[in-house]
Amino acid sequence: MSSQKKLVTLHKIRYTMRVHFIAIGGSAMHNLAIALHLKGYNVTGSDDEIFDPAKSRLERYGLLPKFIGWNPNNITSDLDAVILGMHARVDNPELLRAKELGIKIFSYPEYLYEQSKHKKRVVIGGSHGKTTITAMVLHVLQCAGIKTDYMVGAQLEGFDVMVKLSEDADIMVLEGDEYLTSPIDRRPKFHLYKPDIALISGIAWDHINVFPTFDIYKEQFMQFANLITHNGALVYCADDANVKEIGLKVRNDVKAVAYDVPKFVIENGVTKIIVGDRKVELQVFGRHNLLNLMGAKNVCNLLGVSDDVFYQSIKTFKGASKRLELVKANDRSSVYKDFAHSPSKVNATIAAMKEQYLNRKLVACVELHTFSSLTDAFLSQYSGSMDVADEALVYFNPHAIEHKKLPPLDSEKVRAAFANDKIKVYTNSAELMNDIIARNWNDSNLLLMSSGNFDGIDFNKLADKLIK
Repeated sequence: MSSQKKLVTLHKIRYTMRVHFIAIGGSAMHNLAIALHLKGYNVTGSDDEIFDPAKSRLERYGLLPKFIGWNPNNITSDLDAVILGMHARVDNPELLRAKELGIKIFSYPEYLYEQSKHKKRVVIGGSHGKTTITAMVLHVLQCAGIKTDYMVGAQLEGFDVMVKLSEDADIMVLEGDEYLTSPIDRRPKFHLYKPDIALISGIAWDHINVFPTFDIYKEQFMQFANLITHNGALVYCADDANVKEIGLKVRNDVKAVAYDVPKFVIENGVTKIIVGDRKVELQVFGRHNLLNLMGAKNVCNLLGVSDDVFYQSIKTFKGASKRLELVKANDRSSVYKDFAHSPSKVNATIAAMKEQYLNRKLVACVELHTFSSLTDAFLSQYSGSMDVADEALVYFNPHAIEHKKLPPLDSEKVRAAFANDKIKVYTNSAELMNDIIARNWNDSNLLLMSSGNFDGIDFNKLADKLIK
């Protein structure tokens, strides 16, 4: 073989990385697996359960494991890396084999950093709004023709995948989750990204199973700000007192950029931002989304995008999946779904709906689905969160509580926690849906809020029954 052919062969070998995913079926994990596959990596994976949409998406790219379950024989010495998902346990047989063979083991965020350590990293953090802000930034950068790698926690219109990794983009935009990194690494995910530009949208206690007090939870965001690279920047929401405190304490070498709610009007059901002597018409609404927009604008400014380009681009932004997402509407009613589940998100989303539709009744329905929301010690945080709704419905599944190995809840305790006489509590999803369908929906809106799906309801079919 000639020396030139040897160089070509070595080049190919060097860039055909072999990576195995333990718990490939996770929401984040399967998207990273697809991103590496599209980058040309040799990707394999395993899991003890895989559900849609991950199952269908992995199958489409030829990445769905042939067998369900763990098999230490999947781990061979020719692997370049193993990526470990949160779903796996510390005694996972594949993890133990990887340790035995001395293969480099990465968590999901560690590998994202590995892929982006030579790029400018933008990390969007906060208890709420981070998916929407990340989506807004990506939308504007795409409109501006700026190549960008990214990781975002929802499927976005105009983007084929939720994780993109390439060789030619100089920027990586990451949605920064504060939850734990992996079963063997108890650090919050966003502590691993080392941002050049960081954003904090808001701080409202969450993940009580990991951060048992608000002070411990808040400290994670202070540490996040301290991890900004030298001469980096922190964009922060001055409307949130806890975030503002961090913004005012940031290191002297970090540029601190505050944002707040812009001037706006609602005309004929359309929200418009007032910019100088003009009005910029938006397709999103709600005070929280206006805050999100201003955070995104400041990030884009730091990336070299002018105000004119930003406002021209943001006019076509329709929102992220399940973030005040319109399911169906006519001229007298509408059905929206939203990922809101924590108290601050529930409160902000209900307020946005009432402000946007002043002349309609609002029926707000929230599912208590997360560990925190189903924990007796945390429930009082929901006090007053649904007061603005005309009718307030709360659902929880007792079987979900058993599955999470939590003490049982009763309906009266939940009703008392919300401190609202209008609250109606359900523990049977079929009964809840029957009551919703039986209602007259003229001049009324339905808002469904959950990080789950109310035991598998089809939002589109439900909306079809309500809106003719």
